[in-house]
Amino acid sequence: MTGETKITIVGNLGDDPTLKYSGSGAARATFTVISNERMWDSSTRSYRDGDSLAMPCVAWRQYAENIAASLAKGARVVVTGALKQRTHQPADGGPRQVYTELQVEEVGACMRFATVEVTKAGSRPAQQGATTAPPATGAFEATWPPV
Repeated sequence: MTGETKITIVGNLGDDPTLKYSGSGAARATFTVISNERMWDSSTRSYRDGDSLAMPCVAWRQYAENIAASLAKGARVVVTGALKQRTHQPADGGPRQVYTELQVEEVGACMRFATVEVTKAGSRPAQQGATTAPPATGAFEATWPPV
């Protein structure tokens, strides 16, 4: 869509993704990506942590189910999507609330500090003649392709 604000954020999941279903049965996954700024401090000649950004993210349908099945708290990810601002008027008549979230278009594992085993969603390794070992401790298992 023209005029959307697209961003890419690299960070760690602050918690496990939450998967819920709408009344019509559409899956919705929500999660927060926390990105920490690292800055070089020339006076101490070392890196220090700067500001943190906690970005709420949302994905829908099969993509939401794939994310919920693949990601866990602490996983380092690269997320791209459209920045959306939403408003909510509380039923009790309180002040209108405005919040920003990232409508997820793509999610991938950051492989700077981890390895990834990719498994096609819905595939059955036994039928393909392959065997799969469980991922190593600390490994990140992703599913492909996102739907």
